[in-house]
Amino acid sequence: MKTQPNWERFEEEMGSTVITEEQETNKLSKDYYWYSPVLAAELADKVADGVAKPETVEQALAVLKACYTHDIPVTTRGAGTGNYGQGIPSYGGLVLDLSGLNKIIAMEPGQVTVQAGVKLGRLEKELREAGSELCIYPSTYMKATVGGFFSGGSGGIGSIAWGNVWDGNLLEAHILTMEEEPRILTVKGDELNRYIHNYGTSGIMVQLTIRTAEAVDWEQVIVQFDEGEDMLAFTESLAYDDEIRKRLVSGHETPIPTYFVPLAPYIEEGKAVALIEIEAGDDSRLKELSSSHHGQITRVIPADRYHKEMSLSDFTWNHTTLWALKTDPTLTYLQSGFSTHHYLDQMRNIKQRYPDEVHLHVEWVRGDGDIQIGSLPVIEYQSRERLYEIIDYFESIGVSVNDPHTFLLPIDNKGRFEQILEAKALNDPKGLLNPGKLPELKKARQAG
Repeated sequence: MKTQPNWERFEEEMGSTVITEEQETNKLSKDYYWYSPVLAAELADKVADGVAKPETVEQALAVLKACYTHDIPVTTRGAGTGNYGQGIPSYGGLVLDLSGLNKIIAMEPGQVTVQAGVKLGRLEKELREAGSELCIYPSTYMKATVGGFFSGGSGGIGSIAWGNVWDGNLLEAHILTMEEEPRILTVKGDELNRYIHNYGTSGIMVQLTIRTAEAVDWEQVIVQFDEGEDMLAFTESLAYDDEIRKRLVSGHETPIPTYFVPLAPYIEEGKAVALIEIEAGDDSRLKELSSSHHGQITRVIPADRYHKEMSLSDFTWNHTTLWALKTDPTLTYLQSGFSTHHYLDQMRNIKQRYPDEVHLHVEWVRGDGDIQIGSLPVIEYQSRERLYEIIDYFESIGVSVNDPHTFLLPIDNKGRFEQILEAKALNDPKGLLNPGKLPELKKARQAG
């Protein structure tokens, strides 16, 4: 039987109260892992022994020092809006909840410096009041924290213009190490790759300086289509059209739009839809573009109602999956990338092979400077075996898959994973930071 840490003995060392009440500990040990039926089964019983909520960086340092001394694993948490179990403690120990580090430190032209626990929704509101806006943010922005997004996310609203978390959107970070005497590292430039999308395994972000942009008057538009391929052609044309400034280009084939219950008055049954955000004043160009692809504009939310009523971004990215799950809890999803030159052939092959199991949802983004077509298809889940058969087929026809049904940190082909491992060896000599989330180095190298 596992021995519980003596938290009362450690609290004085930590300078923080440790929450051990079962209901609260269970709640703060979970994220949105249940999006995946595979992870739902694997992670349901994983829970921390306690939770600390530091309100200052100094308190966080004291917690890490005490946990290092007593060999207690530490799993960092923001708002828990991640989908992959990255915030779930694999081996008990302590959850370090950074939501109390929530100060906006400085707003400057082109950037803002914040503590990790600042919610992106609050930050977007305050930036826009000051004439700026976030460059990118996830569909969960009203709850998600800045630190959680850059530690576990990748892209989102704004990625069509500004790329993903690796594309210059993080300018500087303060990182805490897990050592006998924890350090605060100031990290910039390429060295940030050691900590972006690292699940808190190689160091803990407590302060971030992120890129911002001048605020734009954004108009939100729903465009519906009789045919899914017309919707795809329209979204592609819009993504590449430099005359139209945009923040979101999201496409959904039927039956996905039927899951968007609040949008039902604006979408006819059986239609495919595009949900977009464009700069106000581009209406005539948009009407011309939608008409040329047999699209019909069914709803326009003017710029003066932006984020004041319905936000179309609430139905995009992984919120699409959430709306699907609200309708049918047996559904799940994938995260994939299609060829910008051959995506229609790839999608036709998938629809021919899995006509009733794979429903396409695309997000057009800019990555590494180029327009790309990302996809979070909704999957009719039958079994783990069938799910991985679908993944294998995607990959066999050149469609990349970032598997959202594993809690292991993904291995990329750009050297970032090796950088994370190198930083972990330096910053976490006992391997106490979010243990269990890194594939073995040997296997990682074989896969690469």
